[in-house]
Amino acid sequence: MDKENRIREISRRRFLKDVVLGGAAVGASLTMFPGLRPASAAKKGVYTMKYDCYIGATAEPAQLDNWFLDEIAKRSDGRIEIKKFWSGSLHKVGEHLPAIRDGLSEISLISYGYYPSAVPLSRGLEWYYRGCNHADSLLYVCRDMYDSTPELRKEWEDRNNAKVLYFTNWSYCPFIMKSPLPDVAALKGKKVRGYGIGADTVNRLGGQGMPIVAGEVYTSLERGILDGAFAFAFITAEKMKLHEQAPYIVEGGAGAHAPSTVVMNRGLWQSLPDDLKEVVSQTAADLYKYQYLELYTKLTEESVDKMVAAGAKFSTWSDSEIKKAAEMVQPAQINEWIEKIAKPNNFDGVAFQAKVDALIQKYEPGKFKKPWEIYQQKYM
Repeated sequence: MDKENRIREISRRRFLKDVVLGGAAVGASLTMFPGLRPASAAKKGVYTMKYDCYIGATAEPAQLDNWFLDEIAKRSDGRIEIKKFWSGSLHKVGEHLPAIRDGLSEISLISYGYYPSAVPLSRGLEWYYRGCNHADSLLYVCRDMYDSTPELRKEWEDRNNAKVLYFTNWSYCPFIMKSPLPDVAALKGKKVRGYGIGADTVNRLGGQGMPIVAGEVYTSLERGILDGAFAFAFITAEKMKLHEQAPYIVEGGAGAHAPSTVVMNRGLWQSLPDDLKEVVSQTAADLYKYQYLELYTKLTEESVDKMVAAGAKFSTWSDSEIKKAAEMVQPAQINEWIEKIAKPNNFDGVAFQAKVDALIQKYEPGKFKKPWEIYQQKYM
């Protein structure tokens, strides 16, 4: 290869590395508005982004994300376009965070249980029986912890090349059982779906946590492989009709379920003009301010109504049983995270959890009712 060709090849490789793989437009295509003159289009580039999601479009976080994505497209006057890929159609479960990191997709919903080694500190936000009894409270706790904890920001931004757009969660996860579950003792030996910290919670309560993927839970209940499900969001459970196989919906007092994070590839975020960054940030602020509570309340009420109409039976454990369950789970779970996760990462887990407790006290009680409370209000 002569000198001129070598120079061209070096320039091409630098372009691929700096721009296509790691630079301003990672994974996103900058196109033109149809019908605009080139000079005008150059001033008004269109960012076409892939939203890459492992869940179906009817799940509650997916419906919230759908609102957010449509809203930023609308508020940007068409300068942001979103192509949505649901149910792992672009990347499989467990591949979405690496895809964001490597610029293979631009926006994604990340649930921590699938990435324990990638977000170990963030998993310090994910607990049951912690006293965070309202899902809207958990939303604000996670937001404030992120804003006030540099190590969390480094975990997402530096370690995973991800810009956090907003926090979300999976609302509530009552026990969804094939037979009645009147108290904690009745859970002993029961095979109950749960993954990550959810499966650990089932085990601590005397059951057997089964890490079965969501799409296989219905058939596993049908075949008797499972006796029930936990760590499975109530609204999503209704959409997937789990109550057809497990009609006993039992409030066990576990609290808000599964904090999650919606992220954008960091290189793409840095490339956006300031006015588009403002559109994204303001839309996220509105999600926290009103959209989460309005949407999730509506969806929960609809799911309660549909389950009742289909014959599901709602119940709750007594306050004493919920207290007993909480003592079986906490603070043992938190202490284990402090010892096995925070300390090896040279992170002050004790101080972190104290901040979490203070924020729970600040935001509790929240406004978002549990399925049992809605059932009680409408049907008792």
